[in-house]
Amino acid sequence: MKKISLVASCLLIALVFISATKKESSPTAQSLEGVWELKHQFIFENNEILDTMYNLNGYRQVKMYSKGKVMWSRYNPTDTNEWFGYGSYTVVDGMLEERLEYASNSMMQIIDTVQVFRFELEMEKNSYSQISFDEKGRKYNSENYDRIE
Repeated sequence: MKKISLVASCLLIALVFISATKKESSPTAQSLEGVWELKHQFIFENNEILDTMYNLNGYRQVKMYSKGKVMWSRYNPTDTNEWFGYGSYTVVDGMLEERLEYASNSMMQIIDTVQVFRFELEMEKNSYSQISFDEKGRKYNSENYDRIE
């Protein structure tokens, strides 16, 4: 009987330690999982920030990332075109790749020439930047987002 009590006690203690040390993965800690809103864009010259473009006059752009999928929409009251897209994404070695599967008519014309959108990713807990490069490998633009959910 002592052996059964000893074994049961050991199992209970082991279970407590295992459950206490298990880390829960949080989608908000260094992850794109969630909803993001564009706060502004940087324009680069010679890999240095030349200018900041803020969202004006009701312009909004929102991205949602979930389980390997991305969806985004843009509203610009001065543009009659619709802008949205849906597809998959991966993050590997600090690079964000988005592969759009379908999009608004305006975006589908761009997708015909650009199949994969590839960005350098700079990630903080509640913000991130996706940085675009030209054909010579120089930074030319970054979209900078804040987490809204």
